Amino acid sequence: MTRDNKTWLADLSQDGELRAAALDDLRQIILRMLPAGLARWLSPNDEHFEPFLHDVAQETLLRVLDRLDTFEGRSKFTTWVYTIAIRIALSELRLRKWQEVSLDGLEESAEPDQAPYARFTDPGPNPEALAERKQAMQKVMQVIDQALTPRQRAVMMAVNVEGVPLDVVAQRLGSNRNAVYKLLHDARLKLKQRLVLEGLPPEELLEMFGN
Repeated sequence: MTRDNKTWLADLSQDGELRAAALDDLRQIILRMLPAGLARWLSPNDEHFEPFLHDVAQETLLRVLDRLDTFEGRSKFTTWVYTIAIRIALSELRLRKWQEVSLDGLEESAEPDQAPYARFTDPGPNPEALAERKQAMQKVMQVIDQALTPRQRAVMMAVNVEGVPLDVVAQRLGSNRNAVYKLLHDARLKLKQRLVLEGLPPEELLEMFGN
């Protein structure tokens, strides 16, 4: 089905079959476009290439749903989605140490200047920016502790902080990809709503969990 920008937004904003169909179509578009964009960094002959594409596609769909209201229509909707997918893919490639990560203890709080959160609070030599990001991370972690269930926290920390693929998280939780996807989506929605109630800029703060 060929959709223009308005139709993509309308279908993805619905519940039920329209959204499901749009997500399936968008997933196929991402899987078709992404290999060429990643050719410089990851060979199609790599045994992890195909699973990696599906992980990136799934994460991209989550990000797109979270940010539908930020699409300004300056380009084709699929071009906007592709740009998000590339950013996610390159970020994930920088976090390929997921094989060494355990879910044990990820739901526990940690100081924002300690691993695995240190990468969010290292903006370079600017001490003011460092202090601001540390303060923001402290607030985000406080909201996460208060608003999310232990299982939601564990999944969000694993997927968005440590970069563990959804399939690996699902396996370690004795669950499946769809269940983990739903859990992560619900956790992000709950977190975003709580940040709004706290008077915090959710898009800016949640960006920490996206790059």
